[in-house]
Amino acid sequence: MITFAIGLSILLLIIVLFLLFRIGTLASIFRGSSQRAVGTTKTSNRVNSALLLLFLFVGGAAFFWSFADAWDEMNQPLASVHGEWTDSLFWTTMVVIGIVFVITQILLFVYSYKYQHQDNKRAYYYPHNNKIEIVWTLIPAVVMALLVFAGWKTWTNITSEAPQDAVVVEVVGKQFNWIVRYPGADGKLGVADYRLIDAVNELGIDFNDPNAHDDFMPMQLHVPKGKPVLLKIRARDVIHSVFMPHFRLKMDAVPGMPTKFWFVPTKTTAEMRNETGNPDFNYELACTEICGRGHFAMRFIVVVDEEEDYEEWLAQQKSFVEQNPDILAKFSSPSQDQLVLSKEAEKAEEVKSEL
Repeated sequence: MITFAIGLSILLLIIVLFLLFRIGTLASIFRGSSQRAVGTTKTSNRVNSALLLLFLFVGGAAFFWSFADAWDEMNQPLASVHGEWTDSLFWTTMVVIGIVFVITQILLFVYSYKYQHQDNKRAYYYPHNNKIEIVWTLIPAVVMALLVFAGWKTWTNITSEAPQDAVVVEVVGKQFNWIVRYPGADGKLGVADYRLIDAVNELGIDFNDPNAHDDFMPMQLHVPKGKPVLLKIRARDVIHSVFMPHFRLKMDAVPGMPTKFWFVPTKTTAEMRNETGNPDFNYELACTEICGRGHFAMRFIVVVDEEEDYEEWLAQQKSFVEQNPDILAKFSSPSQDQLVLSKEAEKAEEVKSEL
């Protein structure tokens, strides 16, 4: 690769030097045409037009080769219901713009070759044609409108309200790792307040809320196959981005602005290992927002279980309070901040009543 780069650099240097030597020829044309200059110009036109045509074939072949070579990497196995919609929309768009791209590039380089300068040729003056203007304006407009409508319809379906029976999981990004939290048997997540964050209570959970007492935070994100999963997403410090490529799932985690995304997984981790032939395969939650020096470390294992296995895993989990029994001592009586907030709330209620 290094040898190729050096050779290419030398070739480009020779071309630059050749063009510099041509300055004298160009200067002679400005001063008044000479036979040598005209002959050189004709040769250059033929060479340049032929090189453009050569570039069309070589560049086109390289383009299609690179596309085919990266096909498997671009098309990660699909493991969610909505992923079929996004893949269909993506490849429909790629086919449309791909056809236009190929046609325009062929015309660009073929015309450069066909209409190279010749002394016996004169340009045909063709200033305007209303019909052509209408055609090449309406066709792109209609095609773009259809693509935009299809995209809007797909996005509306994907971002619709999650079903009532969806499994709820909170995903929190912080420099530089992910934290996930599940509700316990009550099915409700406890409230959180960033002012309660400390070395132990990393999510700032308010354990004065009874719903928080059975919440648990595992080291892996488990979800059941075939059931809707609602991710409640937030960030603790800077912008992160939840990305699960096999589920075609991506949503930013923004400080102070909770987001969400729901999906239905269709293949268990075991099934995906069989499909890919990789016994070490794991679904992954990654961060696609460059969030600092340790951005590369923001990886979290996602496991898709059969429903029975998921319920068994769920029953084995211990709540955060059970693992950290001393945490409740901090919430046994209202803190100073909570008292201040309570007084502020009372004042606000008084003002409302007066109004």
